[in-house]
Amino acid sequence: MNTKQFIDKLNKIQKLMNLKKYKEAIILIEQLKELEKRGNFGYNLTHRLYQMDSNSHSLYNQQLLLKFLNELSKLNKSISFQELAEKIHKNYELNLKDDILRREIELLILRNQLKCRIEGDKLIF
Repeated sequence: MNTKQFIDKLNKIQKLMNLKKYKEAIILIEQLKELEKRGNFGYNLTHRLYQMDSNSHSLYNQQLLLKFLNELSKLNKSISFQELAEKIHKNYELNLKDDILRREIELLILRNQLKCRIEGDKLIF
């Protein structure tokens, strides 16, 4: 793959992310990461790829968490982070470490996407 094709793929990933199709973006990113290991695309393109990788994973996590927490909040007044991590793993096969789970929820709260608060190790709806 040449540099122009690599850039085209990066642009396609950006479009997928803009459309909130994070899972599709992640699949394409993984393919590009393999190609990047074997090629020499320069620091700027490599940096852009890994920045998109980090952002798409975070946004995908937030997308799943928001959907799940909106449903959960209708049935519960609170949940511990440990219990939430277990339920997320069971429902979505997603393993999030405690610090990552907390960060993603904090970002959702800061972005006014999620109406709740954190008290110690609990999420209060």
